[in-house]
Amino acid sequence: MADREIIKKYQNGDLTVVWKPQLCIHAETCVKTLPEVYDPNEKPWIKAENASVEALKSQIAKCPSGALTYELSGEKKQDSDSRETKMQVMTNGPLLVHGDLEVTGADGAVEKKSATTAFCRCGASSNKPYCDGTHNSVGFTG
Repeated sequence: MADREIIKKYQNGDLTVVWKPQLCIHAETCVKTLPEVYDPNEKPWIKAENASVEALKSQIAKCPSGALTYELSGEKKQDSDSRETKMQVMTNGPLLVHGDLEVTGADGAVEKKSATTAFCRCGASSNKPYCDGTHNSVGFTG
């Protein structure tokens, strides 16, 4: 990948919310679930200290794109080899692939993806083959 991946981290005690904006499809699940934590009109837009660790973990598990994850002090990361790959078509949105992937681009560049990867179905994303949320503004149905 030519562009360097941006990763932002927000602390709440032993839990760190990790946000990868390039993966975000703007489904707004985070904002709707914990509006006291996620406010896109504020800087910083994530205030992890405004919710409990359990509430944050529960909300992050609902993130459809995998743009939000967390790190927990003293918790061992899940072994990625144990994850089954699954696909989910989002109504009027992207194709979500859950699991570990190796994506080869048209230019031959290979990227490793894990957790959830959102692929564009509308054709309007400026981050192809990945979804960038543009389907919301172009009126994509599918």
